[in-house]
Amino acid sequence: MGSIVFIDVDGTLVTYENVLPESAVSAIRKARKNGHRVYITTGRSRAEVYQNIWDIGLDGMIGGNGSYVEDHGQVILHQLITRDQCRRIVDWLHERGLEFYLESNNGLFASENFETAGLTAIREYSKRKGRASSTLTIREAFPDMIFGGELYRDDLNKVSYLLNTYQDFLDTRDHFPDLENNTWGGAGETALFGDLGVKNITKAHALQVLLDHLGASVQDTIALGDAKIDIPMLKLCRWGVAMGNAGEETKAAADYITDDVENDGLWMAFEHFGLI
Repeated sequence: MGSIVFIDVDGTLVTYENVLPESAVSAIRKARKNGHRVYITTGRSRAEVYQNIWDIGLDGMIGGNGSYVEDHGQVILHQLITRDQCRRIVDWLHERGLEFYLESNNGLFASENFETAGLTAIREYSKRKGRASSTLTIREAFPDMIFGGELYRDDLNKVSYLLNTYQDFLDTRDHFPDLENNTWGGAGETALFGDLGVKNITKAHALQVLLDHLGASVQDTIALGDAKIDIPMLKLCRWGVAMGNAGEETKAAADYITDDVENDGLWMAFEHFGLI
């Protein structure tokens, strides 16, 4: 049996401009032809995994940072925020005046003023990832986002919300001990967003669920990522690979550091581990 490869999407498989390098496509196709299995492992919900990514040829996906697991079209795990939790989240964020979007396999659902309120944060996030743009719109950043949709839902993987201050995250975390609380867009007090997900969900947990389903061993695994949220996955797998564009903490947790996503880093890692 070949290796099982787990690839983060943003900053690992695609650039932060959402460009999919041709070398990454070739590497995955060759590796699968050589008998290895490849899964994407992402914070994105299934609705955000666009057709160009599926067209590469994949064995499945882990989505919502671990709340959803799919193998060859079969859903292995799908843990959702309950309707009651969703109602509490939406009411809390409305009371605090924090705009947000709900992440589900059926789409991304924006709060009433997210399209305008989210502009500064999304542009800053893009700038930090090396893609400065003063004209980027929310609709460009999230091409399939749904505006004016139902916000009390029972199909949610997670919720991302804008931080006016870091205190908003601390207060939300205290208010929702029954959920997983994280930030993204930067470390500590430079974070741009908070997010809420199903308690005890991580990419590493989902990866183990998938391995159990496949009857496979951690000894057969390689993971590639660029962000702090990828660290548990890099540590769990036999080989953890950090992209050249990864943060220092992520690089420190890896067994091997490859080049940036833009500089054929994925291809080089596949070559290094003899997948191609």
